[in-house]
Amino acid sequence: MAITIRLAAMEDVPTLQELIAASVRGLSLPYYSAREIDSALMHIFGVDRQLVHDATYFVAEIGGQIVGCGGWSKRKTLFGGDQAHSVRVDELLNPETDAARVRAFYVHPRFSRRGIGRELLKACEEAASKSGFTGLELIATLPGEPLYSAQGYEKISPFEIPLPEGISLPAFHMKKCLA
Repeated sequence: MAITIRLAAMEDVPTLQELIAASVRGLSLPYYSAREIDSALMHIFGVDRQLVHDATYFVAEIGGQIVGCGGWSKRKTLFGGDQAHSVRVDELLNPETDAARVRAFYVHPRFSRRGIGRELLKACEEAASKSGFTGLELIATLPGEPLYSAQGYEKISPFEIPLPEGISLPAFHMKKCLA
């Protein structure tokens, strides 16, 4: 079936919350422990309503069903949903000097490996480019890193996503130039 990409709406948030939990639980277990996943869902991973308000968050649908989501940001925050207050920096980026942020990509496990992440990423790159950005950067979780690498993103450095209880998720800081 065809993948349809559209901007997310506030009415999508409850569905997105369910999708994100299913995605993280279903696709992260080979990379992270159950404790790390539970903590990340409670404190970091989730819907970022600011992206929806900024009209920079997309959903992917197949047959009218939301099967993936992801966005880009013109703000300094690198990762985290609404609940991740400690990592939020809502200051706007300067397209002339800063890279836009790729943010909050999730695909339902039943629909993984079908090009959904790639299509969402393409929509984000095109929108960021139209907004004047010439580069993108992101924090890639271990399950997400292969997608970004396959789409031309380069690892800048290892990164640790901080979680409570003295634990963290290994990840990568990545970037891409938009030519």
